[in-house]
Amino acid sequence: MLEYRVLGKTTIIRDIARNISNGVKEYNFKGITVGVIDERGEISAMYKGIPQNNLGIRTDILNNIRKDIGIEMLVRSMAPKVIIADEIGNEGDTYAIKYALCSGVKGIFTAHGNNLETLKSNPIFDKMINLKLFERVIFLSDKEKGKIDKIVKFA
Repeated sequence: MLEYRVLGKTTIIRDIARNISNGVKEYNFKGITVGVIDERGEISAMYKGIPQNNLGIRTDILNNIRKDIGIEMLVRSMAPKVIIADEIGNEGDTYAIKYALCSGVKGIFTAHGNNLETLKSNPIFDKMINLKLFERVIFLSDKEKGKIDKIVKFA
């Protein structure tokens, strides 16, 4: 069953990881391998090497490691089909995301920004957008948690 307990962006990516990993019977979608880079421990709530939040049966988690290093480690050693990380935004992240995409791995990432103009005003995100690292950007409502405000698709 497609299950979402939507509150905020971290909860959303946690639920997305679980559903991609476990699969969704209603849509005849069998789960695939997912790699999560949990730099600050917010996504998995890891305790003594065991995630306290359910991220799915096919999910590998690297926590307390920089995203750029974690992305490369996952691609090289764990063969995920999808990589998930929160709050991207530095030059190292740009390189690592490009590396993953060139290796055939899809990505789901979060960042702070109210609209496309705000993101483009940040030189790092502007570079990521110009490098065509994103298929789409989804903006959540700032008025209602978990509600999608706008989706911007890139060609």
